[in-house]
Amino acid sequence: MSTDGSFDAAVVGSGPNGLCAALELARAGRKVVVFEAHRTPGGGARTEEISLPGFRHDLCSSIHPLAVASPVLRSFGLEREGLRFRHPELPLAHPFPDGPAAVLDRSAGATARGLGIDHGRWRRLVGGFAARFDEVVREVLAPPHLPRSPRVLVAFGVFGIQSAAGLARRAFRGEAARGLLAGLCAHGMVPLEWAGSAAIGLVLAAAGHAVGWPAPEGGAGALTAALLRRLRALGGEVFTDRRIRDLAELPARGPLLFDVPPAELLRVARDAVPPRIRRSLSRFRHGPGVFKVDWALAAPIPWRDERCRRAGTVHVGGRLGEIAAAERAPFAGRVAAAPFLLVTQPSLFDPHRAPPGRHTAWATCHVPPGWRGDLTGAIEARIEAFAPGFRDCILARVSRGPADLERENPSLVGGDIGGGVNDLRQLLFRPRAALDPYRIPGTRLFLCSASTPPGAGVHGLCGGFAARSALRAFPD
Repeated sequence: MSTDGSFDAAVVGSGPNGLCAALELARAGRKVVVFEAHRTPGGGARTEEISLPGFRHDLCSSIHPLAVASPVLRSFGLEREGLRFRHPELPLAHPFPDGPAAVLDRSAGATARGLGIDHGRWRRLVGGFAARFDEVVREVLAPPHLPRSPRVLVAFGVFGIQSAAGLARRAFRGEAARGLLAGLCAHGMVPLEWAGSAAIGLVLAAAGHAVGWPAPEGGAGALTAALLRRLRALGGEVFTDRRIRDLAELPARGPLLFDVPPAELLRVARDAVPPRIRRSLSRFRHGPGVFKVDWALAAPIPWRDERCRRAGTVHVGGRLGEIAAAERAPFAGRVAAAPFLLVTQPSLFDPHRAPPGRHTAWATCHVPPGWRGDLTGAIEARIEAFAPGFRDCILARVSRGPADLERENPSLVGGDIGGGVNDLRQLLFRPRAALDPYRIPGTRLFLCSASTPPGAGVHGLCGGFAARSALRAFPD
């Protein structure tokens, strides 16, 4: 394809952040081209029939609370492009082996009432942030800025900077609330004893009350399809099966935005990145990998606790101590004996995911980066303990480890679906400490991937913020 000046902005990578960056540029009047190395666009937001015909599986992301909360995605009016979100009856259930499951309900009050002794504590901590969730999104899920709601930012910072394990023990007395918060914080993919590990869990908990944990109707690929339709309506073009290996392959003028990890930007840009910035980006760290199993099922997962049969997501991990042990293991180079599982069952609330009467589900757990073992049997046994008869429901399965995930999507370095390890430094300063973390000073280059603020999640905020940075730097 020619780079003779027919485009005045380019985006490398077509995940949600890349497409949101392209849309921001396109509606500002730029002629935008997007290059995608894979045969289909979408990055982590793709849906395919990988098990049996008619069973639609999300290849990476599936449940999207931050998508419906994102001011960037909301600004595109994607409902006009056919995008619909479906909500489960309950966002999340967290079963225990010797007691009733804890649930994250859409209502903070209903959630709190199920937590017994911690009723008031949950309402004050999580319900308070849920009540002001738009401000949390604006202040917390953003690059460095002058806050418009400093009290919200400070309040969140006081709790979010704590370790998940420490906050759970200090804030709650009962195992139900402690386990529920620990499972939410485990989405951060770091040891729960680390400073800052509470932040992601608090955002997800508050989102459950404020906007729910929905999924795009038909799968994550429906979000990608809507973004693509909107981009093409604005004159943008997308080329697939086109891995960019050198800056010379890109348009000769205008900003170049990269929805890729820092190391991939450095590989493509080579000496175009100033040495100081290159050294800084070279120190960026990735997190643990993921092992994922997708199932085609003859019936819904037969959870022992009926609350789990009404939830879009189920956390299989038990008490705080068990979850903490599971999340420490990958950082010690091993797999937990009892891995913490994130299980989603989208066909319970979206009939477009499977043939009539059939179902889909998937589970993930965290493993060392690049780990090459097989956890299929261990994952299925773990679910069977909470859902007797689960194995009898399985029609087909597809298991993928970190190497498989990285092969499908090179941005998932070592199987890291989070765009980089969420330690305190990279929570606050990713990919490096800078007032504008998206721009590579002295160049036309910008990073817009999950390796930039605010990090992982299907929200498009990284792309939107990076595009705005590019428009400030290249106003004409």
